[in-house]
Amino acid sequence: MLLSQTAEYALRAMAWMAIQTPEQPVRARDMSEATQIPLHYLSKILRRLVLAGLLTSQKGQGGGFVLARPPEQIRFQDILIALDLDTDGDESRCAFGWGACGEANPCPLHGAWSQLKHAMQSWAADTTLDAVRGTKRREAGDKPHA
Repeated sequence: MLLSQTAEYALRAMAWMAIQTPEQPVRARDMSEATQIPLHYLSKILRRLVLAGLLTSQKGQGGGFVLARPPEQIRFQDILIALDLDTDGDESRCAFGWGACGEANPCPLHGAWSQLKHAMQSWAADTTLDAVRGTKRREAGDKPHA
């Protein structure tokens, strides 16, 4: 897929935060268990999301993480940018492996790949965390239905 493991984890963590009780801090350990993201990896992601102003953190007893803005104001693109993940894609990168291609010198996959990249960019720019808020919560350890 077009998303890296880090991007998937960041989107998963932020989506999970969006369905939690607003303004009630969530501990990283609890989030790690609920989202099945390794705690060490999640801690690095959370740090970047705090620096980007998407989460706030509170230390000490009763501390944890909360969304810094309402879910409808946090786009998926904001999350990816916070982690320095390329949401525009390298336009000259060739999915067919020819080094670089473009409209003037397209590879066999150029048209289809360009459509996919543009769809992904639109999805990230247009979708906010509000889109996940109606999702039923599962308890840690629950398995998804096949």
